[in-house]
Amino acid sequence: MARAAATQPRCGELHITDAEFDRFRDFFYRKTGIRFEDSKRYFVDKRLIQRIEGTGHRGFRDYFAFMRFQASGEEFQELVNLMTVNETYFFREEYQLRCMVSDLLGEVLHYKRAGETVRIWSMPCSTGEEPYSIALYLLEYWDLIDRVDVEIVASDIDTRALERAKQGLFSKRSVSHLPRWILGKYFEPAPGGYHRLCDDLRASVNFRRINLCDLNETKGMRNFDLIFCRNLLIYFDEASQRLAVQTLYDALNPGGFVLLGHSESMSRITSVFKVRRFRDAVVYQRSA
Repeated sequence: MARAAATQPRCGELHITDAEFDRFRDFFYRKTGIRFEDSKRYFVDKRLIQRIEGTGHRGFRDYFAFMRFQASGEEFQELVNLMTVNETYFFREEYQLRCMVSDLLGEVLHYKRAGETVRIWSMPCSTGEEPYSIALYLLEYWDLIDRVDVEIVASDIDTRALERAKQGLFSKRSVSHLPRWILGKYFEPAPGGYHRLCDDLRASVNFRRINLCDLNETKGMRNFDLIFCRNLLIYFDEASQRLAVQTLYDALNPGGFVLLGHSESMSRITSVFKVRRFRDAVVYQRSA
């Protein structure tokens, strides 16, 4: 069935053909594991046209060759930044944070030797609300935080989002779910109605650019005890999901846990994780 012409946005005389859309979609999928459905056509075309014009190319063919073979990869990263969605806020799906401090960390410590660091990976971390929420929750609600060293690593494929995360500057909407006393304790007012996270909290998270579907980038991600991977797998097809899940498994210590988004399920993808049902959340555990 032919696609409707209305799904091909134009900017002047420039437009993306069906064949060009398919070519870009396949390329982006191979590089990131994210596949755009036809329903995302307008979203993709609009951003492609934006970059074609922004780089001064005559059309898709010239631009695609330039982007694909550019040695630095900077233009492809620009596209990744445009094509990925960063929708998040502090204490999102707070029930999982409660589960972390009330149940998961106690089991993690059971497998660790005295003095070993608890390692937590947050991804995709977007603009930082999730990893900073983890740090805040540990500081305020975990009784052992003064006796156990914790390392928080946060990663995303979007370099622009990572830069914003490091700045620690957040909108009213981002902090709207935080208790007022936490907002007053750890944030200070900033121009434009924003809130700036204190330096100590910003320094507590190590941000990295990582593509979960690139084995060369993920092979160094090992020995984690908890992984927050929320609302990412829903953007992957079955093959990319299997690759991502294997990456998560390899990154975990024996007995470690993965926390997914509320609409995601590991059981539909693989049987290598054990389903654990706690009072506050369902999580997935690597066998000890």
